[in-house]
Amino acid sequence: MASLKEIKSRINSINGTLKITSAMKMVASAKLHKVQNAITNMLPYERQLHEILSRLLSDSRETESATGCEEFIIQRPVQKVAIIAVSSNSSLCGAFNANAIRHFRETAAKYAENGLSKEDILVFPVGRKMAEAVIKDGFMPQGDYNSLAEKHIYKDVSGFADNLIKRYLDGEIDKIELVYNHYKSSASQIPVNETYLPFDITPDTGDNKNGSAGPGGRNAAEGYLKNYIVEPDPQSVLRLLLPKVLILKIYTMLLDANAAEHAARTIAMQEATDNAQQLLQELKLQYNKQRQQAITDELLDIVSGTMVNN
Repeated sequence: MASLKEIKSRINSINGTLKITSAMKMVASAKLHKVQNAITNMLPYERQLHEILSRLLSDSRETESATGCEEFIIQRPVQKVAIIAVSSNSSLCGAFNANAIRHFRETAAKYAENGLSKEDILVFPVGRKMAEAVIKDGFMPQGDYNSLAEKHIYKDVSGFADNLIKRYLDGEIDKIELVYNHYKSSASQIPVNETYLPFDITPDTGDNKNGSAGPGGRNAAEGYLKNYIVEPDPQSVLRLLLPKVLILKIYTMLLDANAAEHAARTIAMQEATDNAQQLLQELKLQYNKQRQQAITDELLDIVSGTMVNN
């Protein structure tokens, strides 16, 4: 049985930990609220742009009109694939990083089974934890993008996306995939795998990540060019809109993953705080019981000594 001094030391230690977890929970909650507002405003905008672009591309192909954007949508034999895998820079966020890393490994294993070597799988890790896992698995990271996991500066994200698009158009990469945790709610972060390029022109049928019904669907997309006047012409709009949508997709994905990280950390710190409080109550009860027992033993010794002397 632990002594009173040892129990007191543990109580002080847990009190210190409790202050840290409570502070981290408040910080994560504040950051979550901030990025939650950003992703709530950005996600519908990005999805609507994606839908407009998908409809324009789909109708342009059906009418056999040249768009000048065929290189973005043509499916190629995959000899080189790029995986943009997102995690956090720090830990103490529950299973957030473990889920992201596991999902990346499953994605990489899928291409390895199809005959691609590790040199053919180009990994762009965003977040220090993912970069460490990528190196551990024997892949060569294509750069240091850890800053993008926390600071979402549009200019930096645009440069990152431009580099990916250029390498795809130059034929260095045949396919680009995004692997990250999607923020569904404060208590749920879902691992997501999306094809970034080639561009998917399939209209949204409502089976999106958050489970809500989309405004599109193939029926709504029928005859899109027949029902709208696109000026100066669909081809010019597509050439201008497509790069912007692709950059915005990366930006929105990073915001989404960051919101999922802060949500996971908020929940993890809340659980750690609850566990610390419960353990603190148990230790205090044990301390009081042993203290009372020590006092009782001392009183018995005094009474026994008095009776012997008499």
